[in-house]
Amino acid sequence: MKYVSAFCISALLLLVSCTGRDASGGGVSIAVFVPGNISGSPVYEMLVSGAETAVAEFNAAHQDDQPDGIPVKIDIIEAGTNQSEWGGRLTALTAEGKYDLIFSSNPSIPEIIAPLTSQFPEQRYIVLDALLAGNSSIATFRYNQREEAYLAGYMAALVTGSSMEYANPQKKIGFIAAQEYPVMNGILLPSFIEGAQAADPETEVDFRIVGNWYDASKAAELARAMYNAGADVILPISGGANQGVISAARELGFYISWFDDNGFSKAPGYVVSSSVIRQDKLAERVITDFLEDTIRFGTAETFGMAEGYVDFITDDPLYTATVPEDIREKMAAAAADIRLGKTLLPSPAL
Repeated sequence: MKYVSAFCISALLLLVSCTGRDASGGGVSIAVFVPGNISGSPVYEMLVSGAETAVAEFNAAHQDDQPDGIPVKIDIIEAGTNQSEWGGRLTALTAEGKYDLIFSSNPSIPEIIAPLTSQFPEQRYIVLDALLAGNSSIATFRYNQREEAYLAGYMAALVTGSSMEYANPQKKIGFIAAQEYPVMNGILLPSFIEGAQAADPETEVDFRIVGNWYDASKAAELARAMYNAGADVILPISGGANQGVISAARELGFYISWFDDNGFSKAPGYVVSSSVIRQDKLAERVITDFLEDTIRFGTAETFGMAEGYVDFITDDPLYTATVPEDIREKMAAAAADIRLGKTLLPSPAL
């Protein structure tokens, strides 16, 4: 890859920066590597949308600087849900030498790309929803998912044992995960329990594993077993398998706490909360920073509610229609305390 000097940057009005190609090489080229499928995955839909918005806005502002072509080109690459194939696809993508930046999102991606950086030292990577510091070829940005899972657990504990239609007095809630992995075991599950017990120390959490990210039948089976054991609110973090939990909730009558995006419309009357990440907003920011040459490679940053990249949905009409006012008021207070720094929930480094 050919990089331009500080003199060239000045001459090109900062068009491509020292992390991009010069004008004679056709501008800057970015690959968005999606470790999964875009359709039906709001997190990856946000990833792509944010990156495309940043590139479109940059190109609109700089199109006159490069008359022979657009300043920045972007390709979207779907890798599918088979995680065993991601390493080979990332290696091949890097070996092409075609892209100035490979952009992705997933906690497992830094571990896959770290060995590639010694073989391809000029390649740059940015990964969201991940944590790795100290590699000068990689910049990572993660969400404070302790805050996110804490709020999901807090809400679930307020609903169980309440007077709501599908609640029961047992004070038992559930968590269905696709797989066990460091972020799940070290942040998501402990924080869900932490939030639940902050709302009501008597709350019990039932945790079960699907084994993959797509088996909706298995997730439905687990949800039914949880319901039969007394759980009346279940948080699913299992990708496409979440649909099985939705089906079971409609069949049996229990509540769902949703994660990472606004899930109220997925099962109206059954979804009682949505703790979300603003991945589109962060993707747009970091791609813009890359194009403006302000990304600090080798660093790892964490963003949460205070920065506006983690949130709890309170303005959806389905939330208002489903959840009683007294519970909504308690949730608003809990979220405000985190946002304002009254409740401190730093995310651990795993």
